[in-house]
Amino acid sequence: MSGYQTLTIGQDVRGIAELTLNRPEKHNAMNAMMIAELADAAARLASDDTVRVVVLAASGPTFCAGGDLQWMRDQAGKDRNGKIEGATELAMMLKALDDLPKPLVGKVQGNAFGGGIGLMSVCDIVVAAKKAEFALTETRLGLIPATIGPYVVRRIGEGHARRLFLNARRFDAETAREIGLVSAVCSQDELDGAVAAEVTAFLDCAPGAVASAKSLVQNLAREATDDPIAYSIDRLADRWESDEGRAGIDAFLQRQPMPWISKKEEP
Repeated sequence: MSGYQTLTIGQDVRGIAELTLNRPEKHNAMNAMMIAELADAAARLASDDTVRVVVLAASGPTFCAGGDLQWMRDQAGKDRNGKIEGATELAMMLKALDDLPKPLVGKVQGNAFGGGIGLMSVCDIVVAAKKAEFALTETRLGLIPATIGPYVVRRIGEGHARRLFLNARRFDAETAREIGLVSAVCSQDELDGAVAAEVTAFLDCAPGAVASAKSLVQNLAREATDDPIAYSIDRLADRWESDEGRAGIDAFLQRQPMPWISKKEEP
């Protein structure tokens, strides 16, 4: 995959793709182009059957500083409809990443503010360096973290959101782990290995089952169904009747390797 100006995408032979924010000179702040390219990349990764896992990373010392200053100037100069249009583009990009039917692992090597925390919140797993700091800084500007709000509140809960949305204070990686924004914290030197451990675990799992498990969690957690018991029973029956389910159970009963583990070898 290529052709992006604000991102890079690489993929190894095992199906591990790395989607990298690539505006280090701007601290990977999001502008209109990056938002559009992230949405496009999410769609391409979602439809690529060779991709098993996606790592969301960033180049340079900062993970994501939030909104780009010029993008914010442009938003400020628009009328109400224009402001709504810009917010909608950001919201749809975050939704595309949140809905990605592949595991999304955040590799956070540095600070993240505002929209950067939104990106972290749509990841399934986030591994952060100990030195990283975070803040939802919108209220300092007279704004609110609204577009990223649904994802951040789901991630950290109402109590923590009330505190951090309102006072815009900085917090460290250990605090981020304690509130659920971050899954694991390690030193900078250990970051690559820690992310690799999270990523390679998925290669033992059936890709379709992983996608279905992710959808199951989202629907149950968000109360998207009126009858969660019936819903969960139906989804399990779907998996039993799927090609993967049949192949996996057959391999298990015959004590054979699972058919989807063949790509686990190192590149």
